[in-house]
Amino acid sequence: MKTLTTTEELAAFCEAAASVPYVTVDTEFLRERTYYSKLCLIQLALPGRDDADAVLVDPLEGDLSLEPLMALFRNKDVVKVFHAARQDLEIFHVDHGVIPEPLFDTQVAAMVCGFGEQVGYETLVKRIAKQQLDKSSRFTDWSRRPLTDAQKTYALADVTHLRQIYEFLNAKLEETGRARWVAEELAVLTDPQTYVTHPEDAWKRVKTRSNSPRFLAIVRELAAFREAHAQERNIPRNRVFKDDALVELASTKPQNMNDLSRSRLLLREARKGAIADGILAAVAAGQECPKDNLPKVENDREKLQVNPALSDLLRVLLKAKTESYGVASKLIAPASDLDAIAAGQRDVAALTGWRREVFGEDALRLCDGQIALGAKGKAVTVIDL
Repeated sequence: MKTLTTTEELAAFCEAAASVPYVTVDTEFLRERTYYSKLCLIQLALPGRDDADAVLVDPLEGDLSLEPLMALFRNKDVVKVFHAARQDLEIFHVDHGVIPEPLFDTQVAAMVCGFGEQVGYETLVKRIAKQQLDKSSRFTDWSRRPLTDAQKTYALADVTHLRQIYEFLNAKLEETGRARWVAEELAVLTDPQTYVTHPEDAWKRVKTRSNSPRFLAIVRELAAFREAHAQERNIPRNRVFKDDALVELASTKPQNMNDLSRSRLLLREARKGAIADGILAAVAAGQECPKDNLPKVENDREKLQVNPALSDLLRVLLKAKTESYGVASKLIAPASDLDAIAAGQRDVAALTGWRREVFGEDALRLCDGQIALGAKGKAVTVIDL
């Protein structure tokens, strides 16, 4: 197996890749000790059935610029094929400002083609390529050098089998006319805003038991400080303070260092210096927040006037549609969307795009009493009224 460590070697490979219809791509990275992922290895393969046209690109060895690869990523004549691409794309966007285009994600395509919810690469290798993966190197430190032969073999397999998986799924999509469905799903992955984390929105990821606007204002300020501090120093947000400590601080509302020292959950390093100052400033900002700027929990499902019987009927309809189309049910409509529809909401993803064609139209007709559901043997049928 060939490992590229110079810009010239990478440029030669990318020049060859520019003349083929697709290239498969994967990465190995570390994120345990940093906020942003540290890119450790890139795997690339051209169409084929052996390892001859597959390479490893080592950004940690030698004198290597990734600009030839970024040029290939911008080349719209070559499809870039990933599996579960989100984290890989985030690395390239954050480090280089580039999102590969056109993009094909085999995990998304597999869900559309009936392989289940968020199907793993290993499963697709078994079912499509009829091969077994050696998983022994999965949880290794990819930043250490030199890489072992076992690591290289494991890494290369992530792109060599991906060629056969892509060709199979792409043909299946063309056969069923569902390529447009995948394109709609990939719109989120190719949107640069997907990979931008705004500190002022970080509070929405924190789970709390209280929806008190004043309490949430303090949570918002604490989460924003933590996110900005972690980004600036490139450390994991939990190294600043964890979610449980954040919620505790929002409840106890410390006013000074003495109050801060009484926290049960705050790390010792967070009780002094810049972090402690930031916590106290955030708590004060949350307490002083004007009423018209207090946060609100949007689309609180608990407050929806859900018709439970209608929600159950929608679940039966969804089950019938997933069996009919062979598409993962959560890809069409998660349970929260079904409850929202049953409560009268119409601004949900299940009622847009290809989902509306597959499920949404009949869901609305069911809500309006225009159709009923019946049983025919083991199948559920839609009956026009």
